[in-house]
Amino acid sequence: MIKRFSVLFVGQTDLENIGATGTPADQRWYSNEHLIKAYGYAEELARHMDDLGFCCLWTAEHHFQREGYEVFPNLILLGVHLAGMTRNLKFGAAFNIVPMWHPIRLAEDFAMADILTGGRLIFGVGRGYHSREVETFGAPVIDNDANRELFEEQMEVIFKAFNEESFSHQGKYYTLPADVPYRGYQLKDITMVPRPVNRPVEIWQPIASGRTLAYIAQKGIKGMVALTGEVLAQRLIRSYQEEAAKAGRQLALGQDMALGIGFYIADTQEEAINRIRPYHDERYKWFAPFGFVRYTDSEGRPWGTPGAPARTPHIEDGVQQKAWFCGPPSSFVTFLKDMEEKYPGLEDIVLQWPEGMPWPEFKEQLSTFAREVMPAFSAQRAAAVGGDDGN
Repeated sequence: MIKRFSVLFVGQTDLENIGATGTPADQRWYSNEHLIKAYGYAEELARHMDDLGFCCLWTAEHHFQREGYEVFPNLILLGVHLAGMTRNLKFGAAFNIVPMWHPIRLAEDFAMADILTGGRLIFGVGRGYHSREVETFGAPVIDNDANRELFEEQMEVIFKAFNEESFSHQGKYYTLPADVPYRGYQLKDITMVPRPVNRPVEIWQPIASGRTLAYIAQKGIKGMVALTGEVLAQRLIRSYQEEAAKAGRQLALGQDMALGIGFYIADTQEEAINRIRPYHDERYKWFAPFGFVRYTDSEGRPWGTPGAPARTPHIEDGVQQKAWFCGPPSSFVTFLKDMEEKYPGLEDIVLQWPEGMPWPEFKEQLSTFAREVMPAFSAQRAAAVGGDDGN
């Protein structure tokens, strides 16, 4: 049953001349003063979500984005700041790009945040996809196999740092601790100080394709599927359940997963589609070249593969694929109830703030959602809070 509603804000600033025929994404180049408007919006969004009873504000780590789409380089620092301005809202990393960090530094920073916020940060990890970012930080991403190998070794270090009172590690990329003398003895192990007090640490990772499913399911990492067509989403969710079972974790379908949905609420579907169209199109101007069109054709073939469409999607495609919802609140309730029936273990829904939508408009959309959609799920949301079951 759906118990928690959250929001993903990737960190966009104000964008002008938006839409499919607007300013090309690569031609946007904003001043520092304009880019940092996104930090003010994060503060306003956090306070508004806290007042409305949302669960978690998810943000995304990115670097060097003068184009203005994603301008938060440090999610842990941002989360600690926002936690100090709110009462109950949690702050999730969607996602810390691990290859751009030393794994112990990332683990230490999260541990401090866990202590200082009373457990209100959620740890999320990703491998990265922007070559401008990851390769500039000295890590591989164009070489996918090297990126995966580095990431998995870094995660091994992070798991040790979180869970063991002292540890050592010998791998291809890291030898920990350094083999050096210290105060008259030779170092053999180290202890991360501090360690998180809320253990085991809840960890999330994005699922864009089936390649990461076996790893995260076996490691007990939770998966987020966002803006993905229903056929592909169902494949990924079912595969996660199957891979978890191989590792001895018996899960209901949809359990330990979150589903990300784009949305616009209006009196009619036609009105909602027309209003969200420029924001939807602005998003895919930026993301489609990275391969983030996760739809299938009528024969179940993913877009971009032989025989399937390879174009930039329209909002009508997203609605038809059930990756986006457009329509009145009552229909949104029905849409989500259908998701509950299809995925009985699904507890988390993440709403997307589409790029280009002004903050006042998105604020009103969240208010409408909280007032007219969330009450239909109030019983299970109250049970989740009372049971303190993880998020």
